[in-house]
Amino acid sequence: MEDYLQNASHKRFNILTEEWVLVSPHRTKRPWQGQEEELSTSKRPSYDPNCYLCAGNKRANGEVNPNYEDVFIFKNDFAALTHGKENYKTDHKLIKAETETGICKVVCFSPDHSKSLAQMSIREIEKVINAWQREYKNLGKKDSINYVQIFENKGEVMGCSNPHPHGQIWSQSSLPNEVLKKDRSQFNYFSEESSSLLEDYLKQEIKLKKRIIFENEAFVVLIPFWAIWPYETMIIPKAHQTDICKIPVAETVLFAEAISVITKVYDKLFNCSFPYSSGIHQSPTDKANNEHWHWHMSFYPPLLRSATVKKFMVGYEMFASPQRDITAEAAAESLRYLL
Repeated sequence: MEDYLQNASHKRFNILTEEWVLVSPHRTKRPWQGQEEELSTSKRPSYDPNCYLCAGNKRANGEVNPNYEDVFIFKNDFAALTHGKENYKTDHKLIKAETETGICKVVCFSPDHSKSLAQMSIREIEKVINAWQREYKNLGKKDSINYVQIFENKGEVMGCSNPHPHGQIWSQSSLPNEVLKKDRSQFNYFSEESSSLLEDYLKQEIKLKKRIIFENEAFVVLIPFWAIWPYETMIIPKAHQTDICKIPVAETVLFAEAISVITKVYDKLFNCSFPYSSGIHQSPTDKANNEHWHWHMSFYPPLLRSATVKKFMVGYEMFASPQRDITAEAAAESLRYLL
């Protein structure tokens, strides 16, 4: 079976979203004559007087950042979700719209403009995790907030508008599309098996060892069997935990270690500051019994063959189904080699 999966076109099932991805390993041999991204080789300074996220600088709305020394959080000056009082809903059967409210925040990981998570110490990353936990807890307490999405867009190619090390937190009144899919699949599995879908999946991956990149006492970093992006990875806690606030205090440093390892390996792969979008999917904060949830953190990097060749989601991917050429196993082997 393994030879077949590495050489023939096939599709793989995503157990979290209940969707398929087409895998075409034979296409890795095709020549590339498409677009190549420009690779920036300039080094950023530790402080940029023109950066609206650096400590002590004025932001676009006129507010001045404090002289912060580690993690700094503020409400997004250009929030995609606002906390208005108006409640709107169309009454048309086929043309639907309704009010969506929420709170958006920016999380500056470090005052050092030149750093990314890959350059930060494990202790510095642990402080970022502690900030995520506080925000998830405090935002989730609000009656109007039913989901909290923590994410980071790193690199210009991922649409990042500012190179300063930062992520965002969008919290909202309803559950977004991807979370609804994962909520349904995890609920159905838990109802049938009385166990966590990801916990059982992880047990199989630990036995197989084919897609695991890194493992410590509490976390596993792997390329999921159903990965879409060429070097997509996932950090999964070994224990069944519904959200990041359930991480035992002594294990927060192990989560920080997992983030540090994968971001460093990414930078080594093509010898560049590796772009990606990362995000944490975890239990909704809707006060329901969400014991079926098993939180996880995913990294979606766009690079395909080198620092300048990007994977494009076009054509078949836009109109039919996600597709990838390099297999999850081959990608995992490439990243493991760099540890």
